[in-house]
Amino acid sequence: MVHSRQAFVPSVFQPHRWFRGGHAQTLAAFFLSRRIEVPPPEGRLIEVEPGIPVLCHCHWQKDRRALTLIVVHGLEGSSDSQYMLGITRNGLAAGMNVVRMNQRNCGGMDHCGPTLYNSGRSADVAAVARHLVERDGIPGFVLIGFSMGGNLVLKLAGEWASEGPAEFRGVAAVCPAVNLAASADALHQPGNRIYEYYFLLQLFRRYRRKVRLFPDSFDASRLRGVKTLRDFDERVTAYYCGFAGAVDYYDRAAATHVIDRIARPALVIHAANDPFIRLLPEARQKIVSNHNITYVEAGDGGHCAFVGERTGDAAYDGRWAEREVVEFSKQFL
Repeated sequence: MVHSRQAFVPSVFQPHRWFRGGHAQTLAAFFLSRRIEVPPPEGRLIEVEPGIPVLCHCHWQKDRRALTLIVVHGLEGSSDSQYMLGITRNGLAAGMNVVRMNQRNCGGMDHCGPTLYNSGRSADVAAVARHLVERDGIPGFVLIGFSMGGNLVLKLAGEWASEGPAEFRGVAAVCPAVNLAASADALHQPGNRIYEYYFLLQLFRRYRRKVRLFPDSFDASRLRGVKTLRDFDERVTAYYCGFAGAVDYYDRAAATHVIDRIARPALVIHAANDPFIRLLPEARQKIVSNHNITYVEAGDGGHCAFVGERTGDAAYDGRWAEREVVEFSKQFL
């Protein structure tokens, strides 16, 4: 299903014949390793608030005044996630700059401050974009996000509405978690517990590192009794990030409240069989009613996977969503 009012016309996703179904797609994307070669990046620390830097990996064309893709990863991902590197390869080949942004703490940055990342920190993405405009003079940029990162970039685009920077060209999101509460609860369903266990394992490890690094700021006992992602967000994320609890966090951080205000061209890709990202009817209606948004709901694709058949094009490795977001961005060249 495609709702499009833009110049960009998405292609149709055809799942790989061996990987059909939401779980098969999701696990295939996770376990099938790829060799993605990209040039060495320029590592740059960018302050998103006083004393709190994030690590960005910048890939520049010879002329830095090319269109720039600012790419944001999902929960417990990093700038080295496979889809981040896939976007980088595709964007560079299309003549674009690519900046792979790590969220707070990610990319080996736990030691840089007593702070945690969360799904509401759209201001961090804005700070990175502002830095690139002011320091590097980029004439235009596109925001791209996956899952949690998709929520962040859509939230920022909605917050900016028609008042965003002149350099802001568009935004693309793959499997964005715009309905945070519904998606967190879907993770706890019996068929999805493998994913919830994985996220909790990673989050526990990160939080324990923060406790060791900043024992005066974080309390290890807050992990007691945490058995679900909602529990973690109640006892840790919300507690340390200024929310009244998980309910308040999920509500205030969700892009669904502002997605109808997006005023620049946008692409939203969702898989109907995503195991745990839930797009509620109200959010879907806001998306399809916004004439600036091209909405693609594929019947298959899993979570941020979209593993398709390879074609005769040697530059295409079958990762459909990674190709589509760059194709969408080409309209701004």
